Amino acid sequence: MPNIKSAIKRVKTSEASKAQNSTVKSSMRTAVRKVESAVVNNDAAAATASFSSASSKLDKAAAKGLIHKKAAARKKSRLMKKMNSMNA
Repeated sequence: MPNIKSAIKRVKTSEASKAQNSTVKSSMRTAVRKVESAVVNNDAAAATASFSSASSKLDKAAAKGLIHKKAAARKKSRLMKKMNSMNA
């Protein structure tokens, strides 16, 4: 544990941001999983609804720097590709 006041504060703030980041990342992964499970079950309505949520969460995670913006674009592209293959 640090002795310097600013270092103590830095530890506190980094723990708080880590908790927030893990929450956002977890919800992002859950949203992506919901889309994938809807595609597996051939539920087009649920897949479309959950895709918009997943897309939003991916964009927000990319904006906050949790994932790279091109990683978010790649994940969205792959999800859309899976949805389109389900409809074909």
